[in-house]
Amino acid sequence: MELSQEHIELLEKFIKSDRKFVGNEDLYEDFFAESSKRAVSLLDTITDTSATVPYLKKIVSTSIILVLKNQGRVRRTHDNFVSTNEISLDANYPSNNKNFQNTLVNYSFIDISPTPEEVVIQKDILQRVYDAVVVAHSANISKQFLDLYDLRYVQCKKQSEIAKILNLSQSEVSKRLFELMEQVKLALGN
Repeated sequence: MELSQEHIELLEKFIKSDRKFVGNEDLYEDFFAESSKRAVSLLDTITDTSATVPYLKKIVSTSIILVLKNQGRVRRTHDNFVSTNEISLDANYPSNNKNFQNTLVNYSFIDISPTPEEVVIQKDILQRVYDAVVVAHSANISKQFLDLYDLRYVQCKKQSEIAKILNLSQSEVSKRLFELMEQVKLALGN
């Protein structure tokens, strides 16, 4: 599928109106190329045309973040992206003054939520992983692969906690988790 002229104009409009575009105008072609690539793959799956505009806005926002990240202009923190613009403290303080406790550095945070296409892809991958775990478990029930998967990856338990729950040694838990991971990789073709 190709983008219609209407979709192209919407992408251009959303890119130029995005607050992250200001100061990064030199990357317009990269923003547009990334947005177009993502839009084509998503527009094939949309059946409700009223959802097109919100999806395109989100695609543009995500594409801009991705391009800025790839260009080294933003970096990922624990839960946000921040600008990589640096403030030279040496320019404001004499070199013999090393006490910067009262210096405030303010970063503006950029909200990045997963796009609808990323959510669909993540759900598909998780389903494929779970299906592979079920197959591995069915092939060797005594290894307790479903229990291991649930305790480790759903409940986020440590290996030592899993060992106590399943009455196994920690090394056996580690060995089985590794075996399970290898079987999942094979099932996914990695």
